[in-house]
Amino acid sequence: SPEGTITLEFPHLQELMANNQFDTVYHEHYSYLSLDAVSRIFQAAGLRVYDVDQIPTHGGSLRIYGCLAAAAHKTTENVMRVLQGEQDAGLQNLDTYLQFQSRADKAKHDLLAFLVENKKAGRRVVAYGAAAKGNTLLNYAGVRPDLLEAVYDAAPSKQNKFLPGSHIPIFPPDQLGKAAPDFILILPWNIAPEVTQQLRAAGHADARFVVAIPQLTVLE
Repeated sequence: SPEGTITLEFPHLQELMANNQFDTVYHEHYSYLSLDAVSRIFQAAGLRVYDVDQIPTHGGSLRIYGCLAAAAHKTTENVMRVLQGEQDAGLQNLDTYLQFQSRADKAKHDLLAFLVENKKAGRRVVAYGAAAKGNTLLNYAGVRPDLLEAVYDAAPSKQNKFLPGSHIPIFPPDQLGKAAPDFILILPWNIAPEVTQQLRAAGHADARFVVAIPQLTVLE
C-alpha cells in the first residue's frame, strides 16, 4: 500500500567480515548482505530503506524497514549511521575481501594446532552442537575423528548419526559425562554463553570451553 512497510532480517555482511564468520557461508545461504547493497536493490525497485535495527541474531544481523520511495516515512539517522559504519569498515574496498582468505586460513590453522597439541598431550577434546556452521568449519579445516572424537547435540534427529564429510559421530548430551573431556569445542559460537551455562549446570564444570571463531579462544 502507499504507506505500507516491509521488514526483513538478514545476517549483516559487516559482522561476517569483522568477526571472521566464514563458517556461515554454506549451501543454505546464497547471499551476504550489507545495508548499502540492500538500499541499492530497493532503489532499483522503486523502494527505499527508511529505518534499520542492528540485532545480535546469527552473530550480528540487520532488521530493515522499507517503503515505497514516495511514502511519507522519514528516513532515520540509523540508516546513515549503519551506511557510514559499512564504509568505515571498508566494505566498498576490494582489499577488505582479498584479506578475508588469510583470516579464514589462520582460524583453520589455529584450530588444527590446538587439536594436535592436545592429542599429543593425551587430553580429550570433543565438540558440542552439530550445527551447519560447525560442519563447514570442520570440513574446511580437514578435521576427522582422530583429532575430534565426537560431537554432542540435543537434537534427537542428529543423534547416533555422523557429521557429513568429517564422519565424526554425534551423541546425545547425556553421554558427555562418560567422555570426561578436558575441552569442549562449541561449534555454534553464536550461542556459546548459553551453551557454557547449560553444560556447567549439567555437571561439566571441570571441562574448559573453546570457540574457534572469530579466533581460537579458551573461554573463562
